[in-house]
Amino acid sequence: MRKLYFMLLLACALPLRAQDLATRLAATDYRLDYDHTRTLGVRVHALAFFKDNEYGGDQATGYTLPGFWVQPRLAWQPLDAVSLEAGFHATVFDGTNKYPCFAYHDIAQWKGAKYQHGAHVLPFLRAQAQLRRLTFVLGNLYGGANHGLVEPMMNAEVNLSQDPEMGFQLLADLPRYHFDAWINWQSFIFREDSHQEAFTVGLSQRIALNAPRSTLHFYVPIDVLIQHRGGEIDATDMGVQTIDNGALGIGLRWKANAKVFRGLTAEALALGCWQQTGELWPFDSGAAAAFTLSADLISDLRLFATTLYAHDFCSIYGAPFFSTYSTKTGGRFSDVMTSHIGAEWSHTFARDYVLGAKVDTYLTHTGREAMPDGAWRASAFNNHFSFGVFLRCSPHFLVKRFSR
Repeated sequence: MRKLYFMLLLACALPLRAQDLATRLAATDYRLDYDHTRTLGVRVHALAFFKDNEYGGDQATGYTLPGFWVQPRLAWQPLDAVSLEAGFHATVFDGTNKYPCFAYHDIAQWKGAKYQHGAHVLPFLRAQAQLRRLTFVLGNLYGGANHGLVEPMMNAEVNLSQDPEMGFQLLADLPRYHFDAWINWQSFIFREDSHQEAFTVGLSQRIALNAPRSTLHFYVPIDVLIQHRGGEIDATDMGVQTIDNGALGIGLRWKANAKVFRGLTAEALALGCWQQTGELWPFDSGAAAAFTLSADLISDLRLFATTLYAHDFCSIYGAPFFSTYSTKTGGRFSDVMTSHIGAEWSHTFARDYVLGAKVDTYLTHTGREAMPDGAWRASAFNNHFSFGVFLRCSPHFLVKRFSR
């Protein structure tokens, strides 16, 4: 119990929005710029990264991600409210020259039958229309960090390794309400295909309870994720599988604007998971509660902490330490107490170039673990460490401006 009390105390003592560094590194502004009307340009979004995950215990296996991805796109904006982009997305991991052809980031139980050499390359195509406060996106979405999901539901590491999201997206910006609704079609199948259809539906909402620019701003985050695998022409024997995550909470942001201390963000969250069909998880429903704090300091330095308690809970895209299901052993924990503590720093060079670094520590106390063979393991306390360095380059080059 002393270890649990220590974790709670540490989480409260260190003044999350770990997504904010991810936003600076991987997010893209989806609002169309009227200055680009009737122009043809080249937009490049590249991210170089080195992330080392030193994980212990039975929850997850450690690994290192050294590499980069790049998205060069030809962008044409014929009207104020219409934009078209075409290019490609290429991922390269250092020391690798052969890449399997399948959707990256845990999509069903299938492997690509073919391989790409040199890099993992995908086409990038986006059509976008803006109607007053609504934005419609078809093709490649503004995904990953752009969704702004709460930390237990979205691990910022997906911005390094997952394929770009594709499908349909609707965004709304109202004075006190923002929502991002999307469907990410991750695996399309033809008749007699050897893998499953797979897609994720998401909804991220932020309701402002007072003016967002207030010194003390209160808001309500509401996030939903649904992943579905299988379809009417599914030829595999895996069956239909549908899993859900949801989060509801209350948050506040305090803008201090002092010389050293710039502000504080806090969130209290209730989370749930449901397994509508299938047997991907060893339980059909579960719940978790989380509390997050972050402090913004001078020179874009941020200290953050999250404490989460979970019972029969699994996060679809969150870090494995927020789940009671082990991705390492396939076992099931009776409960999990996790404190995610760390610091992140970034420096912006002329707006289009961002250098960042992040240190993460996950302190976990897991309840008894039920193994797949029916055996039980005693509870354990573990410390997991992660460190990363990142460099974003996102220049824009004007090729031609057309007259009316």
